[in-house]
Amino acid sequence: MTEHRLDPAPDTVTDVFSPARKPVLTVDAGDTVVVRSLDASGCLERQEKPGDKPPTMINPSRGHCLTGPIEVRGAEPGTVLAVRLKALTPGDWGWTLAGKDNALTRRLGLGDGPPTWLLWELDNEAGTGTNDRGHTVGLAPFLGVIGLPPAEPGEHSTIPPRPVGGGNIDCRELVAGSTLYLPVTVPGALLCVGDGHAAQGDGEVSGTAIECPMTTEMTLDVVTDVPVEGIHAETPAGRITFGFNEDLNEATADALDAMVTWMQALYELDRATALALASPSVHLRVTQVANGVWGVHALLPTGAIR
Repeated sequence: MTEHRLDPAPDTVTDVFSPARKPVLTVDAGDTVVVRSLDASGCLERQEKPGDKPPTMINPSRGHCLTGPIEVRGAEPGTVLAVRLKALTPGDWGWTLAGKDNALTRRLGLGDGPPTWLLWELDNEAGTGTNDRGHTVGLAPFLGVIGLPPAEPGEHSTIPPRPVGGGNIDCRELVAGSTLYLPVTVPGALLCVGDGHAAQGDGEVSGTAIECPMTTEMTLDVVTDVPVEGIHAETPAGRITFGFNEDLNEATADALDAMVTWMQALYELDRATALALASPSVHLRVTQVANGVWGVHALLPTGAIR
Protein backbone atom coordinates (compact mmCIF):
# COMPACT_ATOMS: atom_id res chain seq x y z
CA MET A 1 0.00 0.00 0.00
CA THR A 2 1.13 3.54 -0.77
CA GLU A 3 1.54 6.49 1.61
CA HIS A 4 0.59 9.93 0.27
CA ARG A 5 1.01 13.44 1.67
CA LEU A 6 -1.46 16.27 1.17
CA ASP A 7 -0.73 19.80 2.35
CA PRO A 8 -3.05 22.82 2.42
CA ALA A 9 -2.60 25.16 -0.53
CA PRO A 10 -4.96 27.43 -2.48
CA ASP A 11 -5.71 24.58 -4.90
CA THR A 12 -6.05 21.82 -2.26
CA VAL A 13 -8.52 23.39 0.17
CA THR A 14 -12.25 24.04 0.03
CA ASP A 15 -14.85 25.77 2.20
CA VAL A 16 -17.85 23.86 0.79
CA PHE A 17 -18.82 20.29 -0.01
CA SER A 18 -19.59 19.74 -3.69
CA PRO A 19 -19.98 16.56 -5.77
CA ALA A 20 -18.64 18.51 -8.75
CA ARG A 21 -15.37 19.55 -7.15
CA LYS A 22 -12.41 17.80 -8.76
CA PRO A 23 -10.25 15.66 -6.45
CA VAL A 24 -6.88 17.06 -5.42
CA LEU A 25 -5.54 13.57 -4.68
CA THR A 26 -6.56 10.09 -5.87
CA VAL A 27 -5.64 7.01 -3.83
CA ASP A 28 -6.32 3.28 -3.83
CA ALA A 29 -8.35 1.63 -1.11
CA GLY A 30 -5.96 0.66 1.66
CA ASP A 31 -3.60 3.59 1.05
CA THR A 32 -2.47 5.88 3.85
CA VAL A 33 -2.66 9.66 3.59
CA VAL A 34 -0.87 12.17 5.81
CA VAL A 35 -3.02 15.30 5.60
CA ARG A 36 -2.23 18.72 7.00
CA SER A 37 -5.18 21.01 7.61
CA LEU A 38 -5.30 24.62 8.72
CA ASP A 39 -7.54 25.69 11.58
CA ALA A 40 -11.26 26.02 10.82
CA SER A 41 -10.81 29.64 9.72
CA GLY A 42 -7.89 28.82 7.44
CA CYS A 43 -5.48 31.06 9.34
CA LEU A 44 -1.95 31.16 7.94
CA GLU A 45 -0.54 32.57 11.19
CA ARG A 46 -1.43 32.39 14.86
CA GLN A 47 -3.32 35.17 16.62
CA GLU A 48 -0.87 37.25 18.63
CA LYS A 49 -3.60 38.82 20.74
CA PRO A 50 -7.31 38.06 21.21
CA GLY A 51 -9.41 39.16 18.25
CA ASP A 52 -6.50 39.46 15.82
CA LYS A 53 -7.40 38.78 12.20
CA PRO A 54 -4.42 36.96 10.73
CA PRO A 55 -4.29 36.32 6.97
CA THR A 56 -6.32 33.32 5.81
CA MET A 57 -6.06 30.95 2.86
CA ILE A 58 -9.75 31.35 1.93
CA ASN A 59 -11.03 34.90 2.19
CA PRO A 60 -13.85 35.44 2.71
CA SER A 61 -14.70 31.95 3.91
CA ARG A 62 -18.17 30.45 3.60
CA GLY A 63 -17.42 27.58 5.98
CA HIS A 64 -14.59 25.52 7.43
CA CYS A 65 -11.26 25.51 5.63
CA LEU A 66 -10.94 21.82 4.67
CA THR A 67 -8.23 19.89 2.87
CA GLY A 68 -9.45 17.84 -0.10
CA PRO A 69 -11.37 16.37 -1.73
CA ILE A 70 -9.60 13.00 -1.81
CA GLU A 71 -10.85 10.44 -4.32
CA VAL A 72 -10.71 6.77 -3.31
CA ARG A 73 -10.75 4.31 -6.19
CA GLY A 74 -13.53 1.74 -5.83
CA ALA A 75 -15.65 3.88 -3.53
CA GLU A 76 -19.13 3.96 -5.04
CA PRO A 77 -22.62 4.63 -3.67
CA GLY A 78 -23.66 1.44 -1.92
CA THR A 79 -20.23 0.99 -0.36
CA VAL A 80 -18.85 2.47 2.86
CA LEU A 81 -15.66 4.48 3.33
CA ALA A 82 -13.72 3.39 6.41
CA VAL A 83 -11.54 6.26 7.67
CA ARG A 84 -8.97 4.70 10.01
CA LEU A 85 -7.36 7.44 12.10
CA LYS A 86 -3.82 6.39 12.95
CA ALA A 87 -2.34 9.62 14.38
CA LEU A 88 -3.55 13.17 15.03
CA THR A 89 -1.01 15.87 15.89
CA PRO A 90 -2.12 19.44 16.63
CA GLY A 91 -0.06 22.48 15.78
CA ASP A 92 1.51 24.44 18.63
CA TRP A 93 -1.25 27.04 18.94
CA GLY A 94 -5.03 27.25 19.10
CA TRP A 95 -7.97 29.46 20.00
CA THR A 96 -11.45 29.30 21.52
CA LEU A 97 -14.22 31.83 20.96
CA ALA A 98 -17.35 32.34 23.07
CA GLY A 99 -20.19 34.84 23.03
CA LYS A 100 -21.17 35.00 19.36
CA ASP A 101 -24.84 35.96 19.13
CA ASN A 102 -27.07 32.88 18.83
CA ALA A 103 -30.02 31.34 20.67
CA LEU A 104 -27.84 29.59 23.25
CA THR A 105 -25.69 32.61 24.12
CA ARG A 106 -28.83 34.75 24.41
CA ARG A 107 -30.28 32.15 26.80
CA LEU A 108 -27.07 32.41 28.85
CA GLY A 109 -27.29 36.20 28.92
CA LEU A 110 -24.26 36.67 26.64
CA GLY A 111 -25.86 37.52 23.30
CA ASP A 112 -25.37 41.29 23.60
CA GLY A 113 -21.82 41.33 24.89
CA PRO A 114 -18.56 41.29 22.95
CA PRO A 115 -17.13 37.84 22.16
CA THR A 116 -14.39 36.44 24.36
CA TRP A 117 -11.24 34.73 23.04
CA LEU A 118 -8.84 32.31 24.67
CA LEU A 119 -5.47 31.84 22.98
CA TRP A 120 -3.70 28.54 23.62
CA GLU A 121 -0.13 27.29 23.61
CA LEU A 122 -0.22 23.57 22.80
CA ASP A 123 2.45 21.15 24.06
CA ASN A 124 2.08 17.82 22.29
CA GLU A 125 4.89 16.18 24.24
CA ALA A 126 3.27 17.02 27.57
CA GLY A 127 -0.26 16.54 26.17
CA THR A 128 -1.46 19.87 27.55
CA GLY A 129 -2.75 23.22 26.39
CA THR A 130 -2.34 26.43 28.41
CA ASN A 131 -4.32 29.56 27.61
CA ASP A 132 -3.50 33.24 27.95
CA ARG A 133 -5.44 33.37 31.26
CA GLY A 134 -3.21 30.67 32.77
CA HIS A 135 -5.61 27.69 32.63
CA THR A 136 -4.26 24.28 31.54
CA VAL A 137 -6.27 21.40 30.05
CA GLY A 138 -5.37 17.98 28.72
CA LEU A 139 -5.24 17.45 24.97
CA ALA A 140 -7.32 14.83 23.14
CA PRO A 141 -6.99 15.82 19.47
CA PHE A 142 -9.51 14.95 16.76
CA LEU A 143 -10.97 16.37 13.55
CA GLY A 144 -14.28 18.18 13.80
CA VAL A 145 -14.99 17.65 10.10
CA ILE A 146 -14.60 14.33 8.28
CA GLY A 147 -17.10 14.21 5.47
CA LEU A 148 -18.31 13.46 1.97
CA PRO A 149 -20.43 15.75 -0.22
CA PRO A 150 -24.16 15.21 -0.59
CA ALA A 151 -25.11 13.60 -3.90
CA GLU A 152 -27.33 16.56 -4.84
CA PRO A 153 -25.75 19.05 -7.25
CA GLY A 154 -24.41 22.35 -6.05
CA GLU A 155 -22.28 23.65 -3.20
CA HIS A 156 -23.27 22.58 0.31
CA SER A 157 -22.35 24.21 3.61
CA THR A 158 -19.71 22.55 5.78
CA ILE A 159 -21.45 23.69 8.97
CA PRO A 160 -24.35 21.25 9.59
CA PRO A 161 -23.53 17.54 10.01
CA ARG A 162 -25.55 15.23 7.77
CA PRO A 163 -26.93 11.72 8.38
CA VAL A 164 -25.37 10.67 5.07
CA GLY A 165 -21.85 11.88 4.38
CA GLY A 166 -21.17 13.16 7.88
CA GLY A 167 -19.07 16.30 7.82
CA ASN A 168 -19.03 18.56 10.88
CA ILE A 169 -19.66 15.74 13.36
CA ASP A 170 -17.59 17.27 16.20
CA CYS A 171 -17.42 14.02 18.18
CA ARG A 172 -14.64 14.13 20.76
CA GLU A 173 -14.32 10.32 20.76
CA LEU A 174 -12.91 10.22 17.19
CA VAL A 175 -9.32 10.26 18.41
CA ALA A 176 -6.36 8.29 17.06
CA GLY A 177 -7.18 4.58 16.95
CA SER A 178 -10.75 5.23 15.77
CA THR A 179 -12.40 4.12 12.55
CA LEU A 180 -15.26 6.22 11.21
CA TYR A 181 -17.61 4.55 8.70
CA LEU A 182 -19.24 6.88 6.15
CA PRO A 183 -21.75 5.60 3.57
CA VAL A 184 -20.40 6.70 0.19
CA THR A 185 -22.54 9.36 -1.45
CA VAL A 186 -20.75 9.99 -4.76
CA PRO A 187 -18.30 8.06 -6.97
CA GLY A 188 -14.81 8.26 -5.50
CA ALA A 189 -16.16 9.38 -2.08
CA LEU A 190 -14.46 12.84 -2.36
CA LEU A 191 -13.42 12.98 1.30
CA CYS A 192 -12.64 16.36 2.87
CA VAL A 193 -11.14 16.79 6.36
CA GLY A 194 -10.24 19.61 8.72
CA ASP A 195 -11.46 21.67 11.67
CA GLY A 196 -8.77 20.36 14.00
CA HIS A 197 -9.66 20.34 17.69
CA ALA A 198 -6.92 19.94 20.28
CA ALA A 199 -9.54 19.40 23.01
CA GLN A 200 -13.32 19.63 23.33
CA GLY A 201 -16.00 18.60 25.78
CA ASP A 202 -19.20 16.86 24.71
CA GLY A 203 -21.44 19.54 23.24
CA GLU A 204 -18.81 22.05 22.06
CA VAL A 205 -20.82 24.43 24.20
CA SER A 206 -19.27 27.77 23.23
CA GLY A 207 -19.51 26.93 19.54
CA THR A 208 -15.77 26.31 19.25
CA ALA A 209 -13.29 23.87 20.75
CA ILE A 210 -9.55 24.53 20.94
CA GLU A 211 -9.37 25.27 17.22
CA CYS A 212 -5.99 24.43 15.75
CA PRO A 213 -4.05 23.25 12.71
CA MET A 214 -3.76 19.45 12.55
CA THR A 215 -1.64 16.78 10.91
CA THR A 216 -3.65 13.58 10.43
CA GLU A 217 -2.39 10.17 9.38
CA MET A 218 -5.26 8.04 8.13
CA THR A 219 -5.82 4.90 6.10
CA LEU A 220 -8.78 4.85 3.70
CA ASP A 221 -10.57 1.58 2.98
CA VAL A 222 -13.73 0.68 1.07
CA VAL A 223 -15.98 -1.88 2.77
CA THR A 224 -19.36 -3.40 2.02
CA ASP A 225 -20.13 -5.50 5.10
CA VAL A 226 -21.08 -3.21 7.99
CA PRO A 227 -23.29 -3.98 10.99
CA VAL A 228 -25.55 -0.93 10.71
CA GLU A 229 -26.63 1.54 8.07
CA GLY A 230 -25.56 5.12 8.46
CA ILE A 231 -22.58 6.75 10.11
CA HIS A 232 -20.98 4.82 12.95
CA ALA A 233 -17.56 4.36 14.50
CA GLU A 234 -15.30 2.06 16.45
CA THR A 235 -13.18 4.06 18.89
CA PRO A 236 -10.88 3.44 21.86
CA ALA A 237 -13.84 4.39 24.07
CA GLY A 238 -16.20 1.91 22.39
CA ARG A 239 -18.70 1.54 19.55
CA ILE A 240 -20.58 4.69 18.55
CA THR A 241 -23.68 5.44 16.50
CA PHE A 242 -24.90 8.92 15.58
CA GLY A 243 -28.05 10.94 15.15
CA PHE A 244 -28.27 14.37 13.48
CA ASN A 245 -31.46 16.39 13.38
CA GLU A 246 -32.79 19.88 14.11
CA ASP A 247 -35.02 18.14 16.69
CA LEU A 248 -33.00 16.82 19.63
CA ASN A 249 -35.56 14.07 20.25
CA GLU A 250 -35.20 12.80 16.68
CA ALA A 251 -31.40 12.94 16.82
CA THR A 252 -31.49 10.94 20.06
CA ALA A 253 -33.87 8.35 18.64
CA ASP A 254 -31.76 7.93 15.49
CA ALA A 255 -28.57 7.35 17.49
CA LEU A 256 -30.28 4.85 19.78
CA ASP A 257 -32.06 3.10 16.90
CA ALA A 258 -28.74 2.40 15.19
CA MET A 259 -27.09 1.24 18.41
CA VAL A 260 -29.91 -1.19 19.20
CA THR A 261 -29.59 -2.59 15.67
CA TRP A 262 -25.83 -2.99 16.17
CA MET A 263 -26.36 -4.76 19.50
CA GLN A 264 -28.85 -7.14 17.89
CA ALA A 265 -26.12 -8.20 15.46
CA LEU A 266 -23.37 -8.34 18.09
CA TYR A 267 -25.25 -10.45 20.62
CA GLU A 268 -27.84 -12.23 18.44
CA LEU A 269 -30.79 -10.67 20.25
CA ASP A 270 -34.32 -9.69 19.35
CA ARG A 271 -34.90 -5.95 19.29
CA ALA A 272 -36.65 -5.58 22.64
CA THR A 273 -33.95 -7.57 24.44
CA ALA A 274 -31.24 -5.46 22.77
CA LEU A 275 -32.94 -2.31 24.04
CA ALA A 276 -33.19 -3.78 27.53
CA LEU A 277 -29.48 -4.63 27.46
CA ALA A 278 -28.66 -1.14 26.19
CA SER A 279 -30.28 0.51 29.17
CA PRO A 280 -27.57 -0.46 31.72
CA SER A 281 -24.68 -0.26 29.26
CA VAL A 282 -25.14 2.44 26.58
CA HIS A 283 -24.50 6.14 27.14
CA LEU A 284 -26.40 8.78 25.18
CA ARG A 285 -24.38 11.98 24.80
CA VAL A 286 -25.00 15.32 23.15
CA THR A 287 -22.22 15.46 20.57
CA GLN A 288 -22.53 19.16 19.74
CA VAL A 289 -24.98 22.06 20.02
CA ALA A 290 -22.99 24.38 17.76
CA ASN A 291 -24.03 23.71 14.19
CA GLY A 292 -27.77 24.39 13.80
CA VAL A 293 -28.38 20.63 13.68
CA TRP A 294 -28.23 18.72 16.96
CA GLY A 295 -25.75 15.87 17.20
CA VAL A 296 -26.26 12.94 19.57
CA HIS A 297 -24.12 9.85 19.85
CA ALA A 298 -24.79 6.53 21.55
CA LEU A 299 -21.70 4.95 23.07
CA LEU A 300 -21.37 1.28 23.97
CA PRO A 301 -18.15 1.35 26.01
CA THR A 302 -15.46 -1.22 25.37
CA GLY A 303 -15.89 -4.06 27.89
CA ALA A 304 -19.29 -2.86 29.11
CA ILE A 305 -20.89 -6.23 28.27
CA ARG A 306 -18.93 -9.43 28.97
